Amino acid sequence: MSYPKRKAIYDGRGAWFWLALGLVGLASPAAAPHLLATPDFAGLYRPVPDRLLPATRREGDSLRIFINQPVAAPGSAPMRLRLTGWATYEAKQPLWQVLRLARPYPGSTPTAPVQVLTAAVAASQLAPGAVLQVSLDKPALTNQPPSSDQDPSTTAWLRLTPEVLARPFVLLDSAGLVLARPYVNAGESVAVATFGLTQPVRWRRYPTGTPALPPFTDPRSQVAAPRTLGVLDSSAAPVAAGNLLRLPEQGLYALKVGGAGGEPVRTLPLLVVPASFPGQSTAPEVIAPLLYLTTTAERQALLKAPDPKRAIDRFWLDAAGGDQMRGRDMIRRYYQRVTTANEVFTGHKAGWLTDRGLLYVVLGPPQSVRRLPTGEERWHYDQAGRQGEAVAFTFRPRPSTLAPNNYELVRRPEYELLWYAAVEQWRRTTTAR
Repeated sequence: MSYPKRKAIYDGRGAWFWLALGLVGLASPAAAPHLLATPDFAGLYRPVPDRLLPATRREGDSLRIFINQPVAAPGSAPMRLRLTGWATYEAKQPLWQVLRLARPYPGSTPTAPVQVLTAAVAASQLAPGAVLQVSLDKPALTNQPPSSDQDPSTTAWLRLTPEVLARPFVLLDSAGLVLARPYVNAGESVAVATFGLTQPVRWRRYPTGTPALPPFTDPRSQVAAPRTLGVLDSSAAPVAAGNLLRLPEQGLYALKVGGAGGEPVRTLPLLVVPASFPGQSTAPEVIAPLLYLTTTAERQALLKAPDPKRAIDRFWLDAAGGDQMRGRDMIRRYYQRVTTANEVFTGHKAGWLTDRGLLYVVLGPPQSVRRLPTGEERWHYDQAGRQGEAVAFTFRPRPSTLAPNNYELVRRPEYELLWYAAVEQWRRTTTAR
């Protein structure tokens, strides 16, 4: 099926059939709710090859959930989604829970290795500020209660902000799959698939954010950031309906969707990143994340070296005390953390540049993560202190139009010694961390 035909099905009134079918399902008895222990969200920050990334779109009186999944083997049981509503991330009892068959969305190619699956839930069940847990339902082999650990390949959590509950469109990639991640690689194309009347799309491009400051930095000592970002460029005319949107320049884009038929204009941020992202391939891409371990002069020396990649190898070999095996292991661990931070924390800037990415790269994955009713995240490390003691870090939500999932670290002066100890362990290590 051609892309325009596939997109027409996503956008058109033919979607009403599947919406009605989902609403019929809502009338069936709900599955018995699982009473979960307080969830530990550290598992969601583990590196996995296939992370569950749901997208949502408001369709009349329903919210539709989309996921991309490999086509099931012939004869296998249909996939089901377990949708659970929670008042907060740490609520002891769910507000409701339903099971839904994850059906191929009209326009999905049956012969494609990956297709879009979808299910709907009544919008009346979704309160602004609540949390939606989306899980691939896999029957348990025992009758043991569910673990508090979270598996990022089968579970995702969505905060139901007013914007999420009202947004009547999703992004598609050039293959017609749903684009749930907040970034695209340079050269990729996307399209806006609206429910109902097709809406015009405009965009503005802004510079990306600056790197995170060390966790002991006093924010009051820093130069105040500008209250608004300068626009680098913008679209001269709205994108024609049904056309793929090409965003060739890297940067933070604000997609402006709406304006037709009285529909309000809504903004969706989208980061355009290098082709190798979330990984690193060029020497500048490999050197940039060394920001947290090196001085400006050291990074400039690496960039200006006759053979930058050889110079980078020498940096890590020196850090490993000349042990080539340990040096290779340090390179693997450090840049795996950078890649995972990019996969998990990217928003208005690359994940490794964010406050959460800062700690993830240098200190590693936290042993435990709580998401408090206040919206804060609290990361716990069992042995991050200078004497091997437990340390906790708190991140407060600081959302904005261009950074809806932004979190800021609560910085404290007492973090200074442990931070420099962690950096020094990378610089002059004798044991694998």
